[in-house]
Amino acid sequence: MSKRRVFDIDFEPDAGPGPEAETPPQPASETRRGPMAAAISENADALTERHSAEAEIRAENDRLAHEYVSLKRDGAIVARVPLGDVAMQKLTRDRSTNRDPDLEELKTSIRDLGLSNPIQVEDTGEGYELIQGFRRLSAYKSLYEETGDEKYSAIPAVLVAKGEALEKLYRRMVDENMVRRDISFAEMGQLASSYARQMDLELNDAIAVLFASAGRQKRHYIGSFSLLMDKLGARLQFPEAIPRALGLKLIKALEEQPRTAQQLNVLLEHQKPTDAVAELAVLNKAVAPKPAGEQAAPSTSSKTTIKLNRKSGAVKVIGAKGKIELQMNRDFGAVDPRKLEAAVRALLEQLDL
Repeated sequence: MSKRRVFDIDFEPDAGPGPEAETPPQPASETRRGPMAAAISENADALTERHSAEAEIRAENDRLAHEYVSLKRDGAIVARVPLGDVAMQKLTRDRSTNRDPDLEELKTSIRDLGLSNPIQVEDTGEGYELIQGFRRLSAYKSLYEETGDEKYSAIPAVLVAKGEALEKLYRRMVDENMVRRDISFAEMGQLASSYARQMDLELNDAIAVLFASAGRQKRHYIGSFSLLMDKLGARLQFPEAIPRALGLKLIKALEEQPRTAQQLNVLLEHQKPTDAVAELAVLNKAVAPKPAGEQAAPSTSSKTTIKLNRKSGAVKVIGAKGKIELQMNRDFGAVDPRKLEAAVRALLEQLDL
């Protein structure tokens, strides 16, 4: 068996740093990292930076979203809304749909100066619901129909955040028109009745909510016109033209003489007034004082008693709401039914009933 030889290798003495020794030595841990480890480390750092940036963007978006909603609720966001996207279904309007005599003046102002006060709408997600600005929206629609100018195809509007309480939306609409002081008692009364039905409230409670800023006397007038509109509203074509004094006279007549509502409805149906003047003439005639010598109809709110002396004996007649009584010493059950019927018919005809 041969033996291995051991050779001694003599290295030359260190000649000092050469050209390649100018770079300082790296730590052992760095010098041992391969290309794959370096790539993974760089990728992890990039992911960390990206996640941090995304978190900052989300936080900024959340802040802007909250600020946007807050601004919408405060009525500080204005946009141009296409006319066709504005609906009027959620709220019962407190404005008559009859021809507005001042609409032409509003249209002229918009043509010359533009719309200085945007309408107010609720963003429903699928469109917009009108809250304030019925006349302004009507003026824009009329201008677009007349001119075809695209600048009238969309209207400046303040956006209200979706889901605001219905009571607040009604109050917004009512308060705007009350400040302008040109809304009629009939329109306010009709709105109060509609709101009471929609919210399942008593009429007085509905008036207290909607017209909280009005005085006690004015709320009383609104209540009276609510009753008037409930009794005559279906026949009235120009209720917004009814003055306060005439409205109060009408409701008093309706309360004291229930047949007044039926008579007025017949007159309005027969005459079919074509304008406010003609309609007011019919209403004024219904409450005009009776000519001298004409027997006034007895009030149905109280009891009337009449005593008659006849050969057959004394007769006491009592008239009250919903009934007439004849009291005398006679068995009316023994009277021939045909004669009794004929007598009652004659009585009703004499009373025009």
